[in-house]
Amino acid sequence: MVPLLLGSLVLSPRRLPWFVGWVVLALVTSLLLQDSISARTWGAVGIQVLMALIVLGFSVRRSRLGVAGVTGESMFVDLRDSILAQGGIPDLPSDWRVERALRSAGGTPFAGDFLVATCPTPERLEIAVVDVSGKGEDAGTRALLLSGVFGGLLGALPPEDFLPAANDYLLRQDWDEGFATAVHLSLTLTDGSFAVRSAGHPPAVVLSGTEREVLTSDGPVLGLIPDAEFSVATGRLAEPGTTMLLYTDGMVERADRDLDQGLERLLDEGRRLLGTGDHGVDRVAERLVDALGSPDDDRAMVVVSRAQRSGR
Repeated sequence: MVPLLLGSLVLSPRRLPWFVGWVVLALVTSLLLQDSISARTWGAVGIQVLMALIVLGFSVRRSRLGVAGVTGESMFVDLRDSILAQGGIPDLPSDWRVERALRSAGGTPFAGDFLVATCPTPERLEIAVVDVSGKGEDAGTRALLLSGVFGGLLGALPPEDFLPAANDYLLRQDWDEGFATAVHLSLTLTDGSFAVRSAGHPPAVVLSGTEREVLTSDGPVLGLIPDAEFSVATGRLAEPGTTMLLYTDGMVERADRDLDQGLERLLDEGRRLLGTGDHGVDRVAERLVDALGSPDDDRAMVVVSRAQRSGR
């Protein structure tokens, strides 16, 4: 049994069936050399044959990838880590702070919600928060692919072209469940001016002291309508403490409340948590996800805050 287990871990799918055949042949040969075969021996043989069938079954599944078990798992882990790293926030000037939090419905690193962020120039920050159709591991593979594609588009295209290009890409895939929603923030770091565009996504919100603003920018869901147009909402994060929240529907939609109620709770909780800090972000994204997010849905939260510049 041990050789079968080791072989399933280190041998390629092309060689593994031959190895299993050799083990079965050795097992049959040893049986033929026995003077008498007890019930215990037959039981051990049955276990070995069952294990051989299980190993062959896994070999057939892994043959689609073409590498052995340990190598294949390592490749997927490296791919996941490399792509998820695109959701990291670039280094920003001292008067800007950005925090993110992601949770999946199944608690795995693979989720249908993801974000990509980049600074194509030192003066501009681009962030896209995306919600792929489905949830948990079912949507995770598509989210991994799209995060790589969207990350490339985000850094290569002007802000106004990002969502149209993402929409065209999804349409070309012709997936059975290939739509996604997204919100895209283009922020000028020098003066705090921003442009927000949305594709069927919950609206971004801006909090400043006791004031709050829901940014209405309309656009269809990505991957459904060719030549879609996306409106833009503009403004400025001018004063220290002014904060923008970007999030997915798992933060505001639950079975026991509708979207408007969820948005109201998000605004109230966000204002309360931000009011406890010193014009900055102190795990606000994680606290919001833990306090408001639905455990039955993927959740993503990004908090962009204008902080006090050091030395002022």
